[in-house]
Amino acid sequence: MTSATGGNGRGGALEGAVVAVAGAGGPAGHAALLRLAEAGAVVVGADADPQRLAQGVDAARFAHGGATVTGDTVDLLDLGETREWARRTEKEFGRIDGLVHLVGGWRGSASFAETDLGDWDALERLLVRTVQHTSLAFEGPLQRSGKGRFLLVSAAGAGKPTAGNAAYAAAKAAAEAWTLALADSFRKQGGEAGPRAAAAILVVKALVHDAMRAERPQAKFAGFTDVRELAEEITGTWDQPAEEVNGNRLWLTKKPA
Repeated sequence: MTSATGGNGRGGALEGAVVAVAGAGGPAGHAALLRLAEAGAVVVGADADPQRLAQGVDAARFAHGGATVTGDTVDLLDLGETREWARRTEKEFGRIDGLVHLVGGWRGSASFAETDLGDWDALERLLVRTVQHTSLAFEGPLQRSGKGRFLLVSAAGAGKPTAGNAAYAAAKAAAEAWTLALADSFRKQGGEAGPRAAAAILVVKALVHDAMRAERPQAKFAGFTDVRELAEEITGTWDQPAEEVNGNRLWLTKKPA
């Protein structure tokens, strides 16, 4: 799937839309802020790291003069704080048309027997609890939008876990299941007319960005998805009808055999 807007995206499906980005301080978040601003959206980023968030917000504003890009330091592990972020955003901008979930993290082990359950504790909070909180907080505004999108970035390993990635794969699989439950809610609320909003999963093998390439110039990063490509695919979900997006896994890498 690719975006149909092309060019700078002005006048497309995202022109004037309000999109919240959770985990906006990382490389994928920075790329999403840039691309969404380019597409004409009002972009509201959130991250627990104010410095990294400010860097992404400033870069998007500088690259796209006149774009509205804001940043909020939000603890997404606090449901009340996450709900307040959603409430404040909808009140200020009048609507919310998207929540892009880019909160990430990885921990693994050399073998299954060496798995540290502390890794599960950490990843459950980062990869599952933040999905739960953002989906519960933003479900209402996304449904009211008429073109809402809840987008989770997941990993191919969720469906084919390896021995040393038990905690990570299990957390990703749980996050996917939660997102698909939200998709079913959108489907049921839409009734015979079809869903007004969509929840979907963008599946990658892993993500790569320029700093990673600079650190490992000899690495091939085979099958990895560049964060800019991910951002392009994110924006493209608004070019498709909600019914075609809702409840689907959108593969940005080869499906495991």
